[in-house]
Amino acid sequence: MFATLASFARLLRALLTLVRHDAILPVEYQALYPAPARLAGRLARLFARRDAADNPGERLARALETLGPSYVKFGQILATRGDVIGERFARGLSRLQDRMPPFDDAEARAILAAELGAPVETLFKTFGPPIAAASIAQVHRATTQDDVEVAVKVLRPDIELRIARDIRTLSLGAALAEKLAPASRRLEPRKFVATIARSLSFETDLRLEAAAASELSEAAMSVEHYRIPEVEWTLSSKRILTTHWVTGAPLSDPARVETLGLDKAALATTLTRAFLGTALDRGVFHADMHAGNLFASANGDLWAVDFGIMGRIGRPERRFLALILHGFLTRDYMAAARAHFAAGYVPDEHAVADFASALRAVGEPIFGKRADEVPMSRVLMQLFEITDLFDMRLRPELVMLQKTMVQCEGVARGLDPQHNMWAAATPVVEAWMKRELGPEGRIRDIGEDLERLYGALRVLPDTIEDWTEIAARLKSGELALCTAPAPRPWAIRLAWLGAAALAGAAVMWAIL
Repeated sequence: MFATLASFARLLRALLTLVRHDAILPVEYQALYPAPARLAGRLARLFARRDAADNPGERLARALETLGPSYVKFGQILATRGDVIGERFARGLSRLQDRMPPFDDAEARAILAAELGAPVETLFKTFGPPIAAASIAQVHRATTQDDVEVAVKVLRPDIELRIARDIRTLSLGAALAEKLAPASRRLEPRKFVATIARSLSFETDLRLEAAAASELSEAAMSVEHYRIPEVEWTLSSKRILTTHWVTGAPLSDPARVETLGLDKAALATTLTRAFLGTALDRGVFHADMHAGNLFASANGDLWAVDFGIMGRIGRPERRFLALILHGFLTRDYMAAARAHFAAGYVPDEHAVADFASALRAVGEPIFGKRADEVPMSRVLMQLFEITDLFDMRLRPELVMLQKTMVQCEGVARGLDPQHNMWAAATPVVEAWMKRELGPEGRIRDIGEDLERLYGALRVLPDTIEDWTEIAARLKSGELALCTAPAPRPWAIRLAWLGAAALAGAAVMWAIL
């Protein structure tokens, strides 16, 4: 009970932070609110900062940055749901920056010694101060005893405890949202918070990030000029990740990239093919490809760093993605529509021909236009509108892939304003189609189907035996079907009264 009340107080403080940043009940959407919400929005804006950004998504991003790592992760994942929150809001939220002051160098050295079992001076020839710090970890530049330059990522002290506390608060907020705001249910708030918790559990175990870097490195071998730094496994642990240092210019620094004298159009093409190539060929992709995580080297190679957010798509989803892209590239909208229906993404009550017509309405306007006139973000925004019209529920991994695709296009256009993502994607998609949908791919499909059938047949006798036993026990009265008891109203009322009392106290404390 006390933990719930404490979470309620923290939730209230988070709401006050949102109010100060004018990030709750944004004025841009007030015409959509019922009268009580419009009034609440006006009252909230009396306490808002006067330097708030114009885009409501940016205002929410600034608020979340002040609240900590779990809220930053909340914003990063929410930014992928342009189908729910609107493309303009998602675009503003995608500018979320995860930066914090570094923690003390002595603490970092103590964590290293505890994790790796030896003093820093024994492990490294040189170990410098932090060069970058975020809400979960910070990075140091160092040199190994073998004279290899490395980047050493160290988790913040007690970050797991803070994240656990934040997740409890977000879980309470999600439950309240589902109860009090039916419109929020399309986002599935409690599942959304579970996704955040799962993602953060991966980010706070750097062994998993090391494994992701290793996996992506293998996938990147099939993409020309795409490179991933090597992991130093003996200098890595749950709270430490050591990788080879990347020498080059970050794409977030155009002036430094310019000094390399590279063909920036070719670099932009490499970026697009790196993303799509690993996603289609191996079902894994870097899902945080902002300019700060990408480096260009003097020989034209593109390096990616920071593997805390990875996307994965299974073979059925890869087939779906390839068919959709191929349908748009060849203007075969019926094939693209059939791919949606075959994957089960469109409810059966809708007609394939109607959906194909809707896709045509999105695809046809982009042909014959210059590359800078058809940004991927605009195409995806229109696709999101179609998903709403046809009652579609997109799989989270495909939504993440779409968000990363838009992110890649933005970085690529920063290198080459005329970059045509569709043209860059064509050889990747065509090669995949030829390989996977040709004779070799069909033989592989048959093999996988037979393997699944064999697995199902192996467990079938045990399954039949289990159900036969359950049926017999039900018939004899040994087992009985029952429903969960209804919650006791007095307990619910008591919880709400206690929460309300603490909320009032928290409000007074926050104001005073």
